[in-house]
Amino acid sequence: MADADEIARLCYARLEALPRRGRPEAGREWTLLAAVLQLRRGAASVKTEVVSLGTGTKCIGQTHMSPNGDVLNDSHAEVIARRGCIRYLLQQLHGAVSGDDSSVFCPSEEQGKWRLQPGVSFLFFTSHTPCGDASIIPMTDSPSQPCPPVASVKSRQGTEAGGDLKRKSEDPSEGPHTKLARVDKQETAETRTEDRGDTKTSFPSNSCKSEGPSQTHATETPEETVSHASAQLEIKTRGPSDSAGLSCRVPDIHRTGAKCVPGGAADPLQPGTGYHSTGVLRVKPGRGEPTLSLSCTDKLSRWAVLGFQGALLSHYLQEALYFSTVVVGKCPYSKEVMHRALVTRCSHVTDLPAGFSVSPPGLLQSSLEFRFSQAQTELQHQATQGRVSPCGAGSVIQPKICHAERIQPGSNLPISWCNVTEQPIDVTANGYKHGVTKKVVGTAKSRSLLCKLELFRSFLSLVSATEPSARPGSLRRTELQTYWDYKQASSSYQQAWQQLHSQAFPLWPRSDRNLLLFH
Repeated sequence: MADADEIARLCYARLEALPRRGRPEAGREWTLLAAVLQLRRGAASVKTEVVSLGTGTKCIGQTHMSPNGDVLNDSHAEVIARRGCIRYLLQQLHGAVSGDDSSVFCPSEEQGKWRLQPGVSFLFFTSHTPCGDASIIPMTDSPSQPCPPVASVKSRQGTEAGGDLKRKSEDPSEGPHTKLARVDKQETAETRTEDRGDTKTSFPSNSCKSEGPSQTHATETPEETVSHASAQLEIKTRGPSDSAGLSCRVPDIHRTGAKCVPGGAADPLQPGTGYHSTGVLRVKPGRGEPTLSLSCTDKLSRWAVLGFQGALLSHYLQEALYFSTVVVGKCPYSKEVMHRALVTRCSHVTDLPAGFSVSPPGLLQSSLEFRFSQAQTELQHQATQGRVSPCGAGSVIQPKICHAERIQPGSNLPISWCNVTEQPIDVTANGYKHGVTKKVVGTAKSRSLLCKLELFRSFLSLVSATEPSARPGSLRRTELQTYWDYKQASSSYQQAWQQLHSQAFPLWPRSDRNLLLFH
């Protein structure tokens, strides 16, 4: 089993070795870090190295998605790290098909296919529990959130009746005791438009301790406060003749800003442990508008069945690639919840095609905390630095208006690094390469190296470098033209996805085909 602390040290050191461009400002900006590490086991030793690293916490809204595949939709650290690893694997396969040595792949028995070298495996590191279901855990430590909620446009303008309950209840910057607005289900958009369904959480019925000689219940008015210091939800009820009242302390949970996908169970939004539904698919919050990006928990769970290589690389691989271990840095954490979120939801999937299997990773936590985590940033914060903010907050320029300006060099922006020979570092802002202007929008200069179009072009370069007689059978069809065509032609991957979709994730949103028809 891997050493969790050593894995964390390698990842933190890899970030520190990068140029400062895009790095957070200590004490003011926080971000998340994720990485893919390659392990090579020899006769008497194990060599571990970071092959891909990413930072980031943002997604673009669905109206900013591009049909040309030239915008990076999801800039959460976990997604960036995985996409950077795809760049690394494409380069390794390119060397293999060209006759050069590859430290990762060797030929398999099936013509045109490759497999991992003996002793090679991959593991995944994230500095914080992934957003979504894996972050809905008992509150026992800091209140930091990996996927912070975003106030709606109406609530930011102060016109939404009842305010934004979720923002108010989750914003740790409001002090150690945060007032919770009363839950008015008639004013909650989620309860108006979504089927609540069954939930796996309920309001806990803990006993109450009397704080005074008199107990009056007839006209009690609840007043709720979240105490981050005690990590419990404290509900005080007071009557007109009860100056002391009752104190009922019930457990609270860490909450996620990721929203339940439509059509399934909705969040009950009840106090304490009844706030969220668990075990459901969630989409990440955007900056004022919905996104179509599934939570990082959901994506990690999907990779444990389909592999993290994706549909395109599956053309070349005899077997899917799975993470042997997922390591989480020091943060609020529950191994039981991680197991529920990453393993249990897909453990029953069967009838997968050859090369695919349910491959749950081992789960570890490091005792080392990321120095740019939200909790550490708040500890280091000085009053003169202004408000503590997540990655890119307040300095991101929306794609539709970025043509006229550049983002300031000091902004905290998503960073990608991967172990490739050309352009290993990619810094982005709102889905575009950092610093783009109107003059270069729509050209290669504006594109992140991790966007669909750039990865597709790298894949086509791999296909061109492969002798026609040595290509996998699925790539010998002449009608393959678009990104969609090549993904659908990966038949084994699509069969595996169909089984996963029907048996575990029937509500997983289907990609809009019109966004995948680029060349």
